[in-house]
Amino acid sequence: MKPELDEVDNKVLALLMDDARLPVTTIAKHIGVARTTVIARIAALEKRGVIAGYGVKLNQKMVQPSVRAYVGLSVEARYASALIKFLQSLPETETLCAVSGAIDYMLTLRCDTTDTLDSLLDRIGAMDGVRQTSTSIILSKRIDRGALQ
Repeated sequence: MKPELDEVDNKVLALLMDDARLPVTTIAKHIGVARTTVIARIAALEKRGVIAGYGVKLNQKMVQPSVRAYVGLSVEARYASALIKFLQSLPETETLCAVSGAIDYMLTLRCDTTDTLDSLLDRIGAMDGVRQTSTSIILSKRIDRGALQ
């Protein structure tokens, strides 16, 4: 069952997703509640499993150069589990989501170079059951409130 979140919970979460190290007093000032309210809300969100953990987001430009791409995959259903297993084994795979619409899966890849990406896309496209791929290279993130990667 999905937990009910009120306006205060949603505001606390939005601020934490932008900066998980934001001081409780700053969060409280932004949303107009007491510091103790923020502390209690965060504790409750953690206890209920809404906040699953905290981590570090690396600036990939500073750590290592990389090329990231979204890849839409259209796959024959009987080959899906083998494809998922293959993609799971690739260190370049960041995320794989089942989606509705014209494609079956949306894959996010991170490679060192465009040559590596090209080679990997050839390997994926040659897998049994892959009917079609469509790739878009990510140029920049304009908003990032997603999960830690």
